[in-house]
Amino acid sequence: MNRLQKHPSPPLWLLAAVHLVLFAAGLGGSAALAHGAVFPSPFDAGAASAYFGAHADAVRVAGFFLAGSAVPLGLFAATAASRLTFFGAEVAGVTIALFGGIAASLMLLSSGLCMWGLGQLGAEAVPQAVRALHLLAFATGGPGFSMMFGLLVLGVSLAGVLAVSGSRRLPRWLLWFGLVLGVVAELSSLSLLSNTAAFLLPLVRFPGFVWLIAVGVTMPTARVPRKPEA
Repeated sequence: MNRLQKHPSPPLWLLAAVHLVLFAAGLGGSAALAHGAVFPSPFDAGAASAYFGAHADAVRVAGFFLAGSAVPLGLFAATAASRLTFFGAEVAGVTIALFGGIAASLMLLSSGLCMWGLGQLGAEAVPQAVRALHLLAFATGGPGFSMMFGLLVLGVSLAGVLAVSGSRRLPRWLLWFGLVLGVVAELSSLSLLSNTAAFLLPLVRFPGFVWLIAVGVTMPTARVPRKPEA
């Protein structure tokens, strides 16, 4: 009787959980240091300079944890792509997922570093500099992240369900969840053209945490060793 061969990799659910915890720590820590003051919208230029000048510590903390959350996300993408290949999913979706996941991680890192920069400018900063960094932090951490994250979701969902056979497949409900989430993620790019489309961004971010953990829990970790070819 063949012994199961385990894929040598960190637990996907743990990487997803660390990503979520770091992101939540940034939100919670920033809100606490800002004493409940609302983070300004990128579409409200007037409120941005006052907020960043008065709550520099909160902005730096938010940037630190956002940048930190990029690391487990990138590791998740690399591990998921490697595991799909381990189970025989030799399709373009694996590479697409890896590209999307690494790019989404870099977008989060860029957004976090821009926010850290906003926290360094101080109350005397030139408003144009504050505005530019604020918009860049939004563009990378908002639509930029969502578009790339959508590729990770679509790639893993399709490769995990359609290209991997038998009991190694991801659940069918996760396929449909991923397809819907991935489409919404790509549609969120419209927020670069119209402010009204920005409501799609949280519909990607928060269900995205659920998807990451669900994939981490349901994706198998071991297989029956392949028989050597004659």
